[in-house]
Amino acid sequence: MTGFLIRRLLWTGATLWVVFTITFFLMRSVPGGPFDGERKLDPEIKRSIEARYQLDDPLYVQYFRELGNALRGDLGPSFKLADFSVNEIIAQGFPVSASLGILAMCVALTLGLSVGIIAGVSRGRALDYGPMSLATLGIALPEFFVAPLAIILFVFIWPLFPAAGWGSWRQLILPSVCLGLPYAAYIARLMRTGMLDVLSQDYIRTAYAKGLTTKEIVFRHAARAALLPVVSFLGPATAGILTGSLIEESIFAIPGLGIHFVQAAQQRDYTLAMGLVLLYFVILSAMNLVVDVLYKLLDPRVKIES
Repeated sequence: MTGFLIRRLLWTGATLWVVFTITFFLMRSVPGGPFDGERKLDPEIKRSIEARYQLDDPLYVQYFRELGNALRGDLGPSFKLADFSVNEIIAQGFPVSASLGILAMCVALTLGLSVGIIAGVSRGRALDYGPMSLATLGIALPEFFVAPLAIILFVFIWPLFPAAGWGSWRQLILPSVCLGLPYAAYIARLMRTGMLDVLSQDYIRTAYAKGLTTKEIVFRHAARAALLPVVSFLGPATAGILTGSLIEESIFAIPGLGIHFVQAAQQRDYTLAMGLVLLYFVILSAMNLVVDVLYKLLDPRVKIES
């Protein structure tokens, strides 16, 4: 296991450098820059601003300077958010997005696993067709439809929750549920598929022949093996949900990182876009590492090469 972890960290470092390099040159190959807007700047003013942010240096000089700063953990100033560094923006927005994402993932896992197990055990019956139809609907409906519908129902028709904002526990419930429902639908379908596959195995039939109850078979034998497809899905899903949701954060006025992902690309904010890409990749790598370890714990047949 130690050898596996060391090798994985080395590969992550190498891949992180490749991601940094591709992102750096890709952003600068797109027409326009951080100081090109609707109002055209005077050439002298533009040159002064570029000199202030050291954008007038040759491209290779900018690359090695930013690479050195990133290795020291300094992602530089934001080109568009005055008086804010990228580190400060991430430090302020990431805890908010992560808190919302953790709550949403708890909703998704609780609902998705429960529905998936029930549907898998009840194959071909009402408890299978009904929940799976709702899961398909949950996957098909976009977030920008579900969130406004939830606001209409639970804010205006039944005033149970506040419409927007961040700070109290009541403001967390509606956005976390709206964000978690699509993930719950995916998890439910994956869990049902895993349960159907496991329940058809010979050792499950042997357990039934020994007189074990369905409850004992599901929770002591089948559920653990059926979790493997869900665990594979949770790696990238958790990385995406922790780093912010543009739609949910915009609709519910949540000060997370979601809006910065889009604005950094649209406004050519090189340093902020780079910081957010690196943050997402680091979290994704960490989640994939957790998935690999969980695979070994859930299925002893899985071999982790050292």
